[in-house]
Amino acid sequence: MKPTLVAAEPVSAYDAKTHLPKLLERAAKGERFVITRHGKPVAQLIPFDEADEAAIGRAFEKVGKIRAQLARQGVTLSGALAQGESVRGLAHAGHRY
Repeated sequence: MKPTLVAAEPVSAYDAKTHLPKLLERAAKGERFVITRHGKPVAQLIPFDEADEAAIGRAFEKVGKIRAQLARQGVTLSGALAQGESVRGLAHAGHRY
């Protein structure tokens, strides 16, 4: 039986680093945690769900079908990019370094 999930418990980044093994044990039992830095949420520690893996597989299959359909229509990535735009730039859009 799947554990009932409750609101995520806030944990400071320092405490998360210090007590990671204990937090992992608790997460494996269904608990969720929000990792904070200076009181602001920055990450989540949530239980792994096997269904997530299946959903990711289905998403990749869907992307593959869309790519195949576009290829049959003659649509290429280079044709879809704006002048000066790169695939790498699109993949990293919005990332902070």
